[in-house]
Amino acid sequence: MPIIKSAIKAARQNIKRHEVRRPVKTRMKTLMKQIVDLAKGGKKEEGMKLLPQVFKAIDMAAKKHVIHPKNAARKKSLMNRLVALKK
Repeated sequence: MPIIKSAIKAARQNIKRHEVRRPVKTRMKTLMKQIVDLAKGGKKEEGMKLLPQVFKAIDMAAKKHVIHPKNAARKKSLMNRLVALKK
């Protein structure tokens, strides 16, 4: 447990930030997993329909500083390649 006053406040802030950012990251990861499952199943059309939602969730996570913008770009590229390769 922190002892210094500023450390106590920082701990409180971290908890609040975690609670605000958690749903954003959870939604992003859930949609990404759905895309991966569709790609493994060979359902390209359904994956293409889901792709804009995944991109939006990834962009939102980057905007809210849950993930780094370059990490977001890498994730979007991966999702796009997964959907495009499955025929």
